[in-house]
Amino acid sequence: MNVQLDPYAKTEKNTVDQFRSDILNGLQNMPKKLSSKYFYDKTGDHLFQKIMAMPSYYLTRCELDIFKNKTDELIELLIPGNEPFDLIELGAGDAMKSSYLLEQLIKKEFNFTYMPIDISGNILSILHEKLSSRFPEMKITCLEGDYFEMLQKAASLSDRRKVVMFLGSNIGNMTPEEAEVFCLHLNKNLSPKDRVLIGFDLKKNPHIILDAYNDKEGITAAFNLNLLTRINHELGGNFDLTQFQHYQTYDPVTGACRSFLVSLTGQQVTIGDIVISFEENELIDMEISQKFSPERIRELGEKSGFSITGEIRDSKKWFLDTIWQAK
Repeated sequence: MNVQLDPYAKTEKNTVDQFRSDILNGLQNMPKKLSSKYFYDKTGDHLFQKIMAMPSYYLTRCELDIFKNKTDELIELLIPGNEPFDLIELGAGDAMKSSYLLEQLIKKEFNFTYMPIDISGNILSILHEKLSSRFPEMKITCLEGDYFEMLQKAASLSDRRKVVMFLGSNIGNMTPEEAEVFCLHLNKNLSPKDRVLIGFDLKKNPHIILDAYNDKEGITAAFNLNLLTRINHELGGNFDLTQFQHYQTYDPVTGACRSFLVSLTGQQVTIGDIVISFEENELIDMEISQKFSPERIRELGEKSGFSITGEIRDSKKWFLDTIWQAK
């Protein structure tokens, strides 16, 4: 396997500085807010693996259904003929779903380089080891960092056609306004005829959605609370996790599924030499998991300057992978 780590990767100091800056800015805002992208340290990665294995967490199985059982249809819509290309996956994680596509591309002897992008160096190292043993003939370049910065680096490493995947309804972790900005920015980072696949979780019975994020085992709660633990360990914080409680909501009209942490008492938390005050019952906005209608998905693609190439749904029609082409 041809494996490269990102030659432009940020230094550890710069990464910690950015983490500290984002955390302090978020907690000094009103209302308080933390970025879900920081959930994924080593413990967070492990907890999210447990979330994906929960019977109530349907999202992974739905998109896996598409990648496992409709792989040829994906290739037909996604891959630009027989020319060489770079397959870029934003937030690659463990590549469980994309592995089915990778395997089929190798079998069909496509000429491509797989470029997984993830903010978690830990998960990229796990991915590296996994793919090394499974696909020794595959070319791979691992890129650690933020999506658009790494997209630019991918473009600097190769001028081949780009096929970008953004799976798992990760776009749902943005507000509708942020999703529009993201898709516009994505388009600007692509060349004409580059293609993207974006996974969207569709609106459905609200009980199904709420159960996926409010599990009785408390794994999702632990996943949210782990960010406070990470702040304690990495930034010198002193959060008392027993004084915060996970709270989940879903609005079936807007499609917004939101996670919060509730301060159970009036308290002060220090991060280094910075003091953060909490009132009793004050919320920290942790994550949004937006759900979409098919009409809204098509509108988003067209508004972002893409042409709609096609879409594929899972067998339950709960999840949609859309394929767009840059003009």
